[in-house]
Amino acid sequence: DFAISMAKMYEDSLLLLNVQRLDDEANHAMIQKEKLEKQGLKHLDEAVEQINGKVPFLQKVRFGVPSIEIAKEAKEVNARCIVMGSRGNGPIVSAILGSVSYGVLHLAPCPVTVVPSNKI
Repeated sequence: DFAISMAKMYEDSLLLLNVQRLDDEANHAMIQKEKLEKQGLKHLDEAVEQINGKVPFLQKVRFGVPSIEIAKEAKEVNARCIVMGSRGNGPIVSAILGSVSYGVLHLAPCPVTVVPSNKI
């Protein structure tokens, strides 16, 4: 909702981005990459349903480390800002596993808004 309201305010479009991690074997397997791309687009389905008809949007799937790929995409498209959700794993889980939001905050070439999950 926040991203939609911003896009409307700036009369802009949204880019829905999903990043799929590739293991070493997948780097060389086009079939695996196609499978991951379909999976990534499927993850975007809920956002597409929410956005459809409200503002223009594009969908894209990238491969690699999520925080790095999100920042790269933002730079490549000269993004006005990044709006992303937070899973709310908490400080202990995030410290052990790392946080995509934290990584994006430090790598992004533009402002970042992290929207907390409404699931408690």
